[in-house]
Amino acid sequence: MKIAYVNPNATVAMTEAMVAVAAKALPSAQIVGFTNHDGPPAIQGAEDGAAALPGVLARIAEAEADGADAVVIGCFDDTGLSEAQAATSLPVLGIGQSSYVMAGVLGRNFAVVTSLAVSVPVIAGNIEASGYQPNCAGVLASDLPVLTIDEGAEETRVHLASRISQAAATTQAGAIVLGCAGMAPLRDDLAARTGLVLIDGVAASAFLAQAAIGYLGLTTD
Repeated sequence: MKIAYVNPNATVAMTEAMVAVAAKALPSAQIVGFTNHDGPPAIQGAEDGAAALPGVLARIAEAEADGADAVVIGCFDDTGLSEAQAATSLPVLGIGQSSYVMAGVLGRNFAVVTSLAVSVPVIAGNIEASGYQPNCAGVLASDLPVLTIDEGAEETRVHLASRISQAAATTQAGAIVLGCAGMAPLRDDLAARTGLVLIDGVAASAFLAQAAIGYLGLTTD
């Protein structure tokens, strides 16, 4: 079973971190990464997403040619998700989408803590358009840029833990969704700091991709 993570941005370190998180979650699978070197360094808002789209679709075609059984778009904005699903017969998931699905499977309403305020309208629009709005208690910004989050410094972790705790208290959500791919490697640390149920879309997408592949009978490996 081969699952390809396509990173819409051009930051290779983020691709590698996502691959590591997915591989830890699903060690039986072959996890590979594709970086969109044609994209911006980070996806922060609709303009960055639009700029990344052609490269995302090109990387998905490469993943399909490479023998992937499923593809995950490794950006919480789910950049190009509907376009990618229309362009290939493979299962294509987004890490944002996977987070919302996993919250539903766990029977919890959720709040999203993302990077900058510019990302909030995109995420909120995705949640509404895909029908997850009744389960969403809010989308909040941490006010940290994506690449700062990805560096994962102690100061960043303290700040994120504080914002996550505030979001839980304010919204009374049963789970907090980590609304940035750069937060995925920080999940265990942030969960320990906050004592909350945190949903990481990278790990969630690995499990859901495995389920989709199995359901379609593409592979049993």
